[in-house]
Amino acid sequence: MQMVHSRFNALLSACVLSLVATVAWSQSLTWLGTLPGYNTSQALGVSADGAVVVGAIYDASNYYHPFRWTASGGMQYLGSLGGNFGRATGVSADGTVVVGVTLNAVGSWRAFRWTASGGMRELESSYWNHHAMGVSADGSVVVGEGHRAGPLHAFRWTASGGIQNLGTLPGANESSAHAVSADGRVVVGFARYASGQERAFRWENGVMQNLGTLPGGGNSWANAASANGTVVVGVAWNAAGQLRAVRWTASGGIQDLGTLPGGSNWTWVSAVSADGSVMVGSAQNAAGQWRAVRWTASGIEDLNTTYASLLTNGSRLEWANAISPDGRYIVGQGYNAATNRNEAFLLDTGPRCTAHNGDVDRNGCVDDADLLAVLFAFGRRGSNLGRVDVNCDGVVNDADLLIVLFNFGSGCR
Repeated sequence: MQMVHSRFNALLSACVLSLVATVAWSQSLTWLGTLPGYNTSQALGVSADGAVVVGAIYDASNYYHPFRWTASGGMQYLGSLGGNFGRATGVSADGTVVVGVTLNAVGSWRAFRWTASGGMRELESSYWNHHAMGVSADGSVVVGEGHRAGPLHAFRWTASGGIQNLGTLPGANESSAHAVSADGRVVVGFARYASGQERAFRWENGVMQNLGTLPGGGNSWANAASANGTVVVGVAWNAAGQLRAVRWTASGGIQDLGTLPGGSNWTWVSAVSADGSVMVGSAQNAAGQWRAVRWTASGIEDLNTTYASLLTNGSRLEWANAISPDGRYIVGQGYNAATNRNEAFLLDTGPRCTAHNGDVDRNGCVDDADLLAVLFAFGRRGSNLGRVDVNCDGVVNDADLLIVLFNFGSGCR
């Protein structure tokens, strides 16, 4: 009996160490810092592989400028068109194309598209003021807002067609585009009526659709779309006058994404994964403090809690502003206690879950160690459980245990 007990303890210890090693290897938090002369940074976009991050850096006078950060080269200032302000708002999937907005020498806002070979170029010189807010996966389509002599309108730009005015919703007089689907076909944003009322829209093939708002609620805005544009996320005021993160689909309409347990009723969603299943943003906790959050089919989670092991004492993640297509990389802004300043961050949440045959530790053999790994994590829930969630349903339960037992001994010699 003593031998069995000792063997169990040894296996359990090995299992725990294996799990810890796997988590440490697959998850990381990188504070991106800033450049000399600047004291704050904010990340607003991330490439598909997490190797490129874009956003804005702020100086002591609160002037902000666009940056592009790479894992290999660090932070790079992208320049300006002669003015004192600018920010990078989006990046292509491969990280080679950056879009954003900057002031020119005469104080007009200009949408820009940056590449390593061509540098910063404004999209359209005939527009008085225009902002680039989003870019397609291949960098060929840019969307935003701008105007010549009339009201502000959402636009869609391509190299061959230039800026296309997307118009507005029936009865509205202004519009703004915030994002574009990965394939460049669907544009989302909001339209404004003369009364000041605003409504989220989805534009495709020349048709702008009103996405409505929460029951009894007020204004709504669309902030991002899935890769094919069938899922739209944004914010809307509810009947109680609270700002809520929402998700829209053709079949379900606008749905409230929910709040943190015990938190306030204020939430914001900024971005969505390619398949529409993972959304990130910010929510107020019980103390009224904004915290970076993630929504999945399992509900809402505070990233500060889920990834507490990556945070030093006093550091916190406050705003999640963008997510990679596969949902692995999240960028935003938080407080870095080590430098005592607000900084852009890059959170690598590790590989997304892939269902398997029960070989949790990947040694080619479904054995005692795998069984103990599942038992040790039994009952845990979330979107980042790792390989102990054998069937990838967001919870470690009987189903995962049965898969291990059914395949027990498979691959072993």
